[in-house]
Amino acid sequence: MVEQQVPVQGTLDDLGTPLSQATFVVVDLETTGSRADGAGITEIGAVKVRGGEVVGEFATLVNPGVAIPPFITLLTGITQAMVAPAPRIESVLPAFLEFAQLGGGTVLVAHNAPFDIGFLKSACAHHGFDWPAVHVVDTVPLARRLVTRDEVPNHKLGTLAGYFGVPDQPTHRALDDARATVGVLHHLFERLGSFGIDTVEELRGFRSAPTAAQRGKRRLADGVPEAPGVYVFTDAKGDTLYVGKSRNLRRRVRSYFTAGETRGRIREMIALVEGVTPIVCATELEAEVRELRMIGERKPPYNRRSRNPERANWLKLTSEAYPRLSIVRTVRDDDAPYIGPFRSARDAELAREALHQTFRLRQCTHRFSPARPISACVLAQLGRCGAPCDGRESPEEYAAHAHAAHTAMTLDASPVVAAVGAHIAGLAAELRYEEAAAHRDRLAAFLTAAARSQRLTALARLPQLVAARRAGAAWEVHVVRYGRLAGSAVMAPSADPVAFVDALTRTAESVEPGPGPAPRAGAAEMECVLRWLESPGVRLVEAGSPWTCPVNGAEKHRDLTDWGRASR
Repeated sequence: MVEQQVPVQGTLDDLGTPLSQATFVVVDLETTGSRADGAGITEIGAVKVRGGEVVGEFATLVNPGVAIPPFITLLTGITQAMVAPAPRIESVLPAFLEFAQLGGGTVLVAHNAPFDIGFLKSACAHHGFDWPAVHVVDTVPLARRLVTRDEVPNHKLGTLAGYFGVPDQPTHRALDDARATVGVLHHLFERLGSFGIDTVEELRGFRSAPTAAQRGKRRLADGVPEAPGVYVFTDAKGDTLYVGKSRNLRRRVRSYFTAGETRGRIREMIALVEGVTPIVCATELEAEVRELRMIGERKPPYNRRSRNPERANWLKLTSEAYPRLSIVRTVRDDDAPYIGPFRSARDAELAREALHQTFRLRQCTHRFSPARPISACVLAQLGRCGAPCDGRESPEEYAAHAHAAHTAMTLDASPVVAAVGAHIAGLAAELRYEEAAAHRDRLAAFLTAAARSQRLTALARLPQLVAARRAGAAWEVHVVRYGRLAGSAVMAPSADPVAFVDALTRTAESVEPGPGPAPRAGAAEMECVLRWLESPGVRLVEAGSPWTCPVNGAEKHRDLTDWGRASR
């Protein structure tokens, strides 16, 4: 006798929770810094959403128990006086957890979730509150999967909100940013439909499912060695698609064919890959440098970073009778001071504005001389230029301004820090925070570029530098000439150090000196070398000449440089 099977109606648990029926709590925090173990929360904002409708909001200032840094006040507008009467985080957490109702199927959402959730978890642990098991959706990787770089230049909250036309734009205040994230989330959900994603469970696995191409090409990693080096993905014609580096080539290449690789652009590339070429290197530094050089030479279509080093922007004080500041792409052998390279033309313009704000340099491009004066522009009337063009300022007087700017770019950044810093302080005292922030960005751009070029210049002046670092029982040894990595090798414990170093320097690449801060190697390569030289355990074996940076250079003001970067 066969027992008849009775059909059973499936439950929502079997089918999954539809996105339209799930409850999402979108949260944003403002804090006094970037590390949860050293900074405090100053504001919490949250929006509860269900079925596309807002069903509740939560917002409160929080007394962080620590001082709010000035740049945080400039960024958010939250002052010490505002948070002084606010409750402490231990009083706020119960109210927030009750509002969010985490652990009951609610989905927690944040833009760059590790930051916000990290602070909340840390606060709960510190004050004895249990952090519930909750599914977290980070809109940053979700946006990277759904919104291409052809549509937006980056996936910052402000960029996405502007692109989607979200009514609530982010303002660096918690509730406003949470509302903006809600708008971005809804637009991302609209795009999920084309991928067949309709439930919370499907959303949870959306980023982890490998493509058919990934599963089918795992065999390409079989012959790759477990060693440091560079790997090159090629297509059916043998053309380079992508260049990368790793301390373990086999493990890194295999990761491209697993669920861990979720970048949409890279998954697209995997569909085209037909071969992998490993290049074993003696050390990790050699691998890093080889990667940069190969990307610059081959310009693989799926590499974004370092593909076009020749397009870098530099700020130059021209070599002419009446020098001026010019943004250029090429460093020439003209004895002119250069700072950079900059991340963008905008950063170069900001640095130029900081120098113009400090020194009365001309901003025109006209050609003139004491014998052939021309009419002065409005900058002379504003007192921002001494008007050498119409003879009001002699060549010697103008040369003093140019010399001061030259010194600030190469030796002593203090005049720029003092001039722009005083302006920032005055604007902040008048509560004109947005204007103060603009001047802060100018100062940060100048200091970052000046410090970078001064560090590069110091390394580029050395005819030869040999350094070593212990790697287990062996030693990594590198030869650097005029800033370029010229030789790399690993010295066995039983080797004669003197003979080994002599052989390595004799066989290292010959390098000639050149002009500018980065004459014989790209700036990115030189910075890789500098990071290695400054890492713990490195010992200088030989230096052909003194290796020094200006005592009053831009590096002295590193705290202001970090302040500017963190605030942008």
